[in-house]
Amino acid sequence: MDILKQPLITEKISAMNERGVYGFIVEKTAKKPEIKHAVEKTFGVKVVSIRTIRYAGKHKSRYTKAKVVSGFTNAFKKAIVQVADGEVIDFYGEI
Repeated sequence: MDILKQPLITEKISAMNERGVYGFIVEKTAKKPEIKHAVEKTFGVKVVSIRTIRYAGKHKSRYTKAKVVSGFTNAFKKAIVQVADGEVIDFYGEI
């Protein structure tokens, strides 16, 4: 099971990157110590703190020619990770 699914690349999180704060979408069942270990192992940085947020799937409906199609978007969990001063996570280094 891979705990870190993908990094969050949003305008707000990108502004927080300058202060050493990064965002990740993580596995829904992951706990804070597991997330901390995964970030430290993957990126080789020291994690100072972690905040997690769980998002529920939102109801969506779409009108088609035949009928109304309704369902839910995927639920996910987001982790906001703060690394130690002077350490940087480079998401674009492999491009």
